[in-house]
Amino acid sequence: MNISLDVKIGQMIMVGFRGLFVTDDHPIVRDLQEFHVGSIVFFAYDVANKVPVFNIESPEQVRRLTRSLQGFAASPLLISIDQEGGKVNRLVQEQGFPPSVSAAYLGSLNDLNATRRYAELTGKTLSEIGINLNLAPDVDLNINPKNPIIAQRERSYSSDPTIVTAHAKEVINGHHKYGVLCTLKHFPGHGSSSHDSHLGFVDVTASWNEQELQPYTNMINAGLCDAVMTAHIYNANLDSDFPATLSKQIITGILRQRLHYDGVIISDDMQMKAISEYYGLETAVNHAIDAGVDIISFANNSVNDPDIVPRVTRIIKHLVHSGEVSEARIDESYGRIRTLKARMIH
Repeated sequence: MNISLDVKIGQMIMVGFRGLFVTDDHPIVRDLQEFHVGSIVFFAYDVANKVPVFNIESPEQVRRLTRSLQGFAASPLLISIDQEGGKVNRLVQEQGFPPSVSAAYLGSLNDLNATRRYAELTGKTLSEIGINLNLAPDVDLNINPKNPIIAQRERSYSSDPTIVTAHAKEVINGHHKYGVLCTLKHFPGHGSSSHDSHLGFVDVTASWNEQELQPYTNMINAGLCDAVMTAHIYNANLDSDFPATLSKQIITGILRQRLHYDGVIISDDMQMKAISEYYGLETAVNHAIDAGVDIISFANNSVNDPDIVPRVTRIIKHLVHSGEVSEARIDESYGRIRTLKARMIH
């Protein structure tokens, strides 16, 4: 079957949107139907407007929303969420969802059965409301206890890669029991940073170490790596020009070639300031694709651009038609995304 370039490009885009429900005239419906968007991301809190409503109100409402989105899409969607637990928790008890705990809590407890129980509870919950991709577990090592976005948010299981790996395996197996896919993040490691890449440039050149790759190596070797999310961190020892998300040396050179990973790679939100304040949209998209990223994500939360999908689609088509990005490169990503989606339970 001959798949159009437009369809392939759409499958490479993940986008967030505002709304507890969608109707025919919602921009996200246009994105699904005209631009073939392949992945959606849900949020609970509207950062730009500082209000606690985005896509989530109750289990039944989310179930209706996911069913509606899948109905509008021509092919099955990846519908994702950052449901790590603890402080990174989109599904709160007050709205009728089960309790969750942080990775730091589970790591300090270091009881793999407890981690598995919570993972299965999360996997079951996500499956029941139609979310098929969790942007978790976080396998960053707890290297800097003052790290504002990892340690201070209790997102890391441990500073020990063996412990992080053991808990990540339980998380993934617990989700797989209910047909939910998982995402390891943030490659090649955000745990040693002193700053938050949501807010600006983050340099880990002096703090990062090779140990931070170990959980990825372990999980890839165990065959438990559905998808990997990139970090927007800069490390001059790995690439003196670009942060990881835009770095061919890091994404293709390390993750693909050295660690032998051939699955889906998802960018962290491209609207985060570590990218958006330093690179124009076309430059960022071009470098991300060239680096080896398969799904380019736009949370549409810290900023809201309802036309981000048409803009990014035009950019990628221009890059292909101008020869800066080959159609063969687009085909690689499309193939990986199709392979991942084939594992979803519909």
